[in-house]
Amino acid sequence: MGMEIIDFKATKCKHCYKCVRYCEVKAIQVKDERAVIMSDKCILCGHCLKICPQSAKTLRSDLDMVKGFIREGMRVVVSIAPAYMGLLKYKTIGQVRGALMRLGFEDVRETSEGAAFVTAEYAKLLKEHRMDNIITTCCPSVNDLIEIYYPQLVPYMAPVVSPMIAHGKLLKEELGRNVKVVFLGPCIAKKKESRDPRHDTYIDAVLNFNDINKWLEEEDIVIEDCEDQPFTAFDPRVNRLYPVTNGVVNSVLATEEESDGYRKFYVHGVANCIDLCKSMSRGEIKGCFIEMNMCSGGCIKGPTVNDEFISRFKVKLDMEETIGREPAEASRMQPVWENVNFGKRFEDHAPKDPQPTEDQIREILRMTNKLKPEDELNCGACGYPTCREKAIAVFQHKAEVSMCIPFMHEKAESMSNLVMETSPNIVLIVGDDMRILEYSDVGEKYFGKTRSEALQMYLYELIDPVNFQWVFDTHQNIHGKRVNYPEYKLSTLQNIVYIEKENAVLATFIDITREEELAQEEYEKKLETIDLAQKIIHKQMMVAQEIAGLLGETTAETKTTLTKLCHSLLEDGADAGYAGGEEDRDIPNVQLGSGAVPLSGVMTPGNLGGGAGAGSTSPGSATSGTMSGTTSGTPSGTPAAADARNASEAGVSSGAAPKEKASKGYVHIGSAAPSGKKTGYVHLSSSDLKKPGGSGGR
Repeated sequence: MGMEIIDFKATKCKHCYKCVRYCEVKAIQVKDERAVIMSDKCILCGHCLKICPQSAKTLRSDLDMVKGFIREGMRVVVSIAPAYMGLLKYKTIGQVRGALMRLGFEDVRETSEGAAFVTAEYAKLLKEHRMDNIITTCCPSVNDLIEIYYPQLVPYMAPVVSPMIAHGKLLKEELGRNVKVVFLGPCIAKKKESRDPRHDTYIDAVLNFNDINKWLEEEDIVIEDCEDQPFTAFDPRVNRLYPVTNGVVNSVLATEEESDGYRKFYVHGVANCIDLCKSMSRGEIKGCFIEMNMCSGGCIKGPTVNDEFISRFKVKLDMEETIGREPAEASRMQPVWENVNFGKRFEDHAPKDPQPTEDQIREILRMTNKLKPEDELNCGACGYPTCREKAIAVFQHKAEVSMCIPFMHEKAESMSNLVMETSPNIVLIVGDDMRILEYSDVGEKYFGKTRSEALQMYLYELIDPVNFQWVFDTHQNIHGKRVNYPEYKLSTLQNIVYIEKENAVLATFIDITREEELAQEEYEKKLETIDLAQKIIHKQMMVAQEIAGLLGETTAETKTTLTKLCHSLLEDGADAGYAGGEEDRDIPNVQLGSGAVPLSGVMTPGNLGGGAGAGSTSPGSATSGTMSGTTSGTPSGTPAAADARNASEAGVSSGAAPKEKASKGYVHIGSAAPSGKKTGYVHLSSSDLKKPGGSGGR
């Protein structure tokens, strides 16, 4: 229930434990380093709301719900606590009522009306004198304190509802059960009280004065400018003093008709109320009527009241001066008692927390290095007054071991020292004046300075501080920068980081001297390899050029020799063919080319010269094997072309001799001789020859 009333923003909590320290009943649990309100143990004093430096705790408001009641056309009545007289600015009381009526409320009534009936009930108890002690039950936070933490005092609690509940009952009885009653006051514990199953149907919403001021501002309503609309119900008179200290006692004294025999006094403030409960638990107090109020100074200093603008002393003086000491009119109240019951039965709500044994407590203390009683500092930094109480809270899962500030500080120091002593890297922390604040032990290996010596030096006495100064000036970090220190024969990879909160610079140097040396050696090997490759390439080029020259010369000589051989063969064959003939005929000058392909392994004119044609059939040739007389790449009008045409006409062929005589003579050079002839013969056959069908000689 408490968690529903107080919103807690875990993201804002900085685990300072201030709320734990100031919570008198330790109803705040620390879980995962964040404070959590334990609803079954919270008494809703609201102190944690006021002291939280991070504003991590906020009060949940019913304002939107109340606005919804009015928008939906419901009948809504305000029960305004008498603290308004010291907390709102007005000229007349009626202006307060007029301003609230303008917000849409059906009526505005004073909670003091209910207080008058509560006072009358107290007077009855005093007159009956049946109770050893009587504790007032107007403050719901006090009621929770006793029911949860001091249940043995429940018999001393006056069995009477608070003025808020009493007024809610009165309004529901007078106006009907369907009317919505909204309580307006400075107390947050009233929210929990309104939801108490013992009387949860009488108050429908609870607002504080901050809520109502916000709403008035939204509607541009100024109380001092509003119409004076006086309260119409009976005058509660002295009962308006309830919100100030000793207000209940004064109301009772003004109401009762004769002395009751009880000693009367008041107690206010959480710590004072707890002290009183402890004293009563020990049986030290008897025959007393005690007004207890959880807020120091009374309700006028509730948790939602801004301390900057409200002086409780001035408000108390003003209210006591303004409010008379006359009791409420009994004649106006008498008819109500017949229909409304103002009694309440209080109960034992003490949580059943497990209790550790002595051995378990000692074991928890050992977890924070508290081995002997003198190790228990009892500093209270964790929020608990003693180390033993904190150990019990750890056992009950209300606290964490890490909440011990001295232990964590000692642990952090030991860890820091461990890093400085064992880190293989150089670690430096430097102040803005370049004084060395921290220096790892490994630095002695590289810079020749011990840690104690380095801590007495400035950075520029050790190394060049230019990179550190740049980080200080720009607040920008340096990561992975290679820096060499030739004087120390040291190469480093540096990370330099600015620490804003400390206005210092943290640096780590990684020794990469060996890596740099290996990299240099590897680079030199690569250069040597490249140089060797260049030399080999140059030598290969020289060899290739020499081989190319030799091949060129050999090819030229081969071409010349083969050309001469072909011409010689042609000339020899022609001379032998015409020896027995009647008529001589010149053998055509056949142009030899390199493009022809030898047939049957025998050199022919077509593959010896440059640009001889290949095997297309020419006019006048007997077979498709007749060699074309057109030379590739040679113009037809040149002498070489003419020679080629003559060769075609003469029937120079690389194919086999035809079986039948052609109409035109030809010269056959080939691997296949005519029928009955041997390979290598020059075969002549032409109608122009004088010996038709004759064959040439060998």
